Amino acid sequence: MKRRDFLADAAVLATGAAMLTPGLVLAQAKAPVAGVDYVKLNQPAPVDTPAGRIEIIEFFWYNCPHCNAFEPVLSEWVKKLPKDVAFKRVPIAFQSSYIPQQQLFYALDAMGLLDKLHARVFAAIHGEKQNLSKPETITDWVVKQGVDKAAFTSQFASFSTVAKARRATQLMTAYQVEGVPALGVAGRFYTDGSMAKSMERALQVAEFLAAEVRSGR
Repeated sequence: MKRRDFLADAAVLATGAAMLTPGLVLAQAKAPVAGVDYVKLNQPAPVDTPAGRIEIIEFFWYNCPHCNAFEPVLSEWVKKLPKDVAFKRVPIAFQSSYIPQQQLFYALDAMGLLDKLHARVFAAIHGEKQNLSKPETITDWVVKQGVDKAAFTSQFASFSTVAKARRATQLMTAYQVEGVPALGVAGRFYTDGSMAKSMERALQVAEFLAAEVRSGR
C-alpha cells in the first residue's frame, strides 16, 4: 500500500473536511519549508497542462485506507480550486498487482463514468470489503453498477488504457512518490501526509506551492 507510514488518520481527515478552505493563507501556521514540508524535484516531472495553468496531481491507490479517508476532503477542495489550477488523479503501482486498478481508473475515465463510480470503488473496497484487485472481480463489480460488460472489457484492455497506466507509473517514478495519498505540483514539487504532518496540511502546502509557481518563483 505504501512505502512509509503516514501520520494522517481518518478521524482527523473527517474533521478537516468541514474546515478546509482552498486558498487558505498559511499565516496562522509556519510557512512550508523546502526539505521539510515538501521537496523540490531534482529533475522536473512531465506536465500535461498547457502554459498558464498549474497542474496539481493526487497520487492514490484504491486499496489504500488513507486514500479512502482523504477522498471526500480532496473532492471538496477540488471544487474550489482557482481557474488556473488543473487537477488530476493518478493511480499508482508500486508493484504489478496494482496495475488492474490503474486500468480500472482509466477505463472508467474513458467511458465518462469516473464521476459516477470513482467514490463507489472506494466504498466497495473499504465499506463492503470487496476484493477488486483482479480483472475478473473488477469486471464483475463494474457490470453490477449497470455498465455494459463488453464495452468495459474492451476499454479495460485497450491500448489507450494500458498506455495511460504505464504513463501513470512513469509519473509516479518521476515524482519519487514515497506513499499515498501524495501530491505533486507543477512537475516541480512533491508533498505528502508524512512530510506535511497531515493530508489536510498537505493541501495547504500544495496551495502555497501553486502560489509560488503563479508568482514565477
